Amino acid sequence: MAGIKVEGLDKLQKALKENVTLDDVKRVVRQNGAELQKKMQNKADFKKGYQTGTTKRSIGLNMADGGFTAEVEPTTEYSPYLEYGTRFMDAQPFVKPAFDEQKTQFQKDMQKLVR
Repeated sequence: MAGIKVEGLDKLQKALKENVTLDDVKRVVRQNGAELQKKMQNKADFKKGYQTGTTKRSIGLNMADGGFTAEVEPTTEYSPYLEYGTRFMDAQPFVKPAFDEQKTQFQKDMQKLVR
C-alpha cells in the first residue's frame, strides 16, 4: 500500500519525552488502527458485481514494531482490483478513503499527547 511521510519528528520526539509515556503512544496507535480497520470494513461494501464479503472479512489489524505500528490491510489477492479498478471494472475504493479519514483523527490524537 502507500507510505506516509512525517515531518517534524524531532519536535514530536522532544515533546513526547517531556509529556507522555511510550504506553500512551502505543495506546493511540492501537486505537487508531482498530478504528481504521472498522472504517475500512464499513467501506468494503461493494455495489457492483458479485459480492461474498470475503474482502471485508479479510481486513485485519496487525500490531508491529513493539506496538508503534498498526498495519491494516485486506488480504484477498483481488483487493487491489477493487480499490483501483481494471479496464473492465470501475474502481470501488475502500482503503484510501478510510485511511484519509483516520489520518486526521490520528494526527489530532497525537497532538493531544504532546500538549
